[in-house]
Amino acid sequence: MARTPQSVALTQVLEWDEGTVRRKEDFLAAEEPLEIRIGEHPLSVTMRTPGHDLELAAGFLFTEGIVERRAQILDLEENAGDSSANRTNTVRARLAPEAMPDFVKLRRHFFAASSCGICGKASIDAVRARAIAPLSDRFQIAAEVLIRMPEALRESQAVFDRTGGLHAAALFDANGELLVVREDIGRHNAVDKVIGWALLNERVPLSNTVLMVSGRGGFEIIQKAVVAGLPVVACVSAPSNLAVQLAREMRQTLIGFLRGTRLVVYAGEDRIAQT
Repeated sequence: MARTPQSVALTQVLEWDEGTVRRKEDFLAAEEPLEIRIGEHPLSVTMRTPGHDLELAAGFLFTEGIVERRAQILDLEENAGDSSANRTNTVRARLAPEAMPDFVKLRRHFFAASSCGICGKASIDAVRARAIAPLSDRFQIAAEVLIRMPEALRESQAVFDRTGGLHAAALFDANGELLVVREDIGRHNAVDKVIGWALLNERVPLSNTVLMVSGRGGFEIIQKAVVAGLPVVACVSAPSNLAVQLAREMRQTLIGFLRGTRLVVYAGEDRIAQT
């Protein structure tokens, strides 16, 4: 019988604390590969924290441009591996005929996207070429609401409390109400889980919500947020230069260093409501 992957693992460690040494049990964030397939075709393997795998697969298919809307995902099947070794770490998607990709071109796309030689301009051009709908310019949020979000996110990180080793992504509405939070050892996976949750619940585009991520905001996170129609992205730490370029190009609001009573707006300051 195939085992069920867990989000937390237990291990023995040696702790040194002000000269006192003791052995103890400690929790670790689990990390296992998830293979995403389209029918019998392998699409991608990502290292993730088990949990919400169907959302992760749906979010990945959407943010990577394989599907354009919820209706194109006809079915998502967990535990779809061919052997006992990989059964619980495989999700199989069944897509509508019009969404079925050219797998040869797709493999070249994923290879190119992961190559270090791809320059920033080419990456931004690739996002622009997808003809993504413009982000809403009507959404606004107050800075006073934004600065309450990190605490709400932190209080909802159940696995982080046990391991200290996971990233989180969350959606908030304009009033600062937490809509959903997902955790993963990979920051981009946490974002895909959140967007996958929204897609499967027919809530995309996310025109009236804020995406908040723990840690920094990289290009890939901004790209995924743009595809999902998110007008505002907030990060606890700093964004990268390419993330700022993309946010400005796509007219997205990008906030960094959202900690305590401070935040820094790198792009789209017109969505920050003046009170």
